[in-house]
Amino acid sequence: MMEKMIAMLMLLIFKSDRYRYLGDQQHDCDLAIDDLQDNDTGHYYFWFDTQMYARRSKESVYLSVIELSARVYPDRVRAGGTVTLKCRTSCQLPNTVWFKDGRPVAKPVFQAQAGDSGNYLCAVKGQESVQSDSVVLDVQYPPLNVSVEMSYSGPLTEGSSVNLSCSSAANPAADHYTWYKASGSSFSSLLQVGSGQVLSLPSVEASHTGLYVCQARNPLGQNNSTEVLLTTGDKDINRVIIFVGIGVKVCIGLLLPLVIIWAWRLRRRSTGNKEVARLTWLKKPQHTGP
Repeated sequence: MMEKMIAMLMLLIFKSDRYRYLGDQQHDCDLAIDDLQDNDTGHYYFWFDTQMYARRSKESVYLSVIELSARVYPDRVRAGGTVTLKCRTSCQLPNTVWFKDGRPVAKPVFQAQAGDSGNYLCAVKGQESVQSDSVVLDVQYPPLNVSVEMSYSGPLTEGSSVNLSCSSAANPAADHYTWYKASGSSFSSLLQVGSGQVLSLPSVEASHTGLYVCQARNPLGQNNSTEVLLTTGDKDINRVIIFVGIGVKVCIGLLLPLVIIWAWRLRRRSTGNKEVARLTWLKKPQHTGP
């Protein structure tokens, strides 16, 4: 029964491309196994056939295939906390290396930063193609890089509309946004003027002029944006400016041809005077007699 099972195993081995016989069919019977898998674990015997008989070795070699196991402690951490990466198997490993999203990790112990969130895996140094399953590190932090974007650039006319949008990088995402406006000329005194990620001003008034700040907050903390200046102008003044600009363009359009004609005539008259002077200088004086 044992010989039959071994014969079946031999048939399976030599039908697979992962198994390579390296021996000389005489005294060397080495076997190479590529791309080791869990089902390669087991006892391996040497077997040979001759024209007279078949034999197998009395002793076997046991191959144990164990996967690498990656662990991150802790797997969820606040920015600034210590993270430890551990690569484990049931046997003693040589040096191991770590990768985050395909890029090498310098140290297995580090202080977590916002950009350290991602997928981590380990491998045996020198055999980096054999890797563990990936594990996830989640680094949480309060809102960073809070910024405000205005839907309209430049001075606003009274009665026009504008939206101020607030954004930030945070984990977990910011869940509260509060808008403040500087009271008077002092930025140290702030007045709350709205909430939500977008502050809408459907009809701008002169009183809306001033500095605005967005505050983003999540369960880990809060941060403010840099101040944004909103300015407003009177419609009548803007209209006067527009009309003056149009008037200047019209005057230039009318005067430019007259200036060109005047300059052409002046140049022509100057050229004529030079010709008369030349003729006068070349004319000989007449003799009237004794």
